[in-house]
Amino acid sequence: MRVASSPDGKVGFLPENLAGALAYLTFLPAVVFLLVDPYQRNRFVRFHSVQCLLAWGAGCILAIALKIAGLALFVLPMLGPLLVVLVDVVALLALILIWVVLVVKALQGDEFGLPLIGAIAERYADPL
Repeated sequence: MRVASSPDGKVGFLPENLAGALAYLTFLPAVVFLLVDPYQRNRFVRFHSVQCLLAWGAGCILAIALKIAGLALFVLPMLGPLLVVLVDVVALLALILIWVVLVVKALQGDEFGLPLIGAIAERYADPL
């Protein structure tokens, strides 16, 4: 059963686009939105909540991979620690940029999907 948003674009007491953007605040609002009615029945909010959780999972996997790569690079004298810091800073800036784009797109009312993650979120966005 698909629940359409109300004519004024609200779901619960929040505007639909604000609820979608709040899902990206941390993973906690995304989990709450997936568990609490009426948010769990709204396709737009579910899409952004699922995409947020998948992005957090991908970020954790990236962090683990960077940690392992950092340990391997530390065997190089002088250059190793410099490369670790450089790669970590670039990855952090990329993650912040992706986060800002997702929040802005949600505020604009777009279902902007990240590659791979967006396709998975699209599948799970339909209400149960």
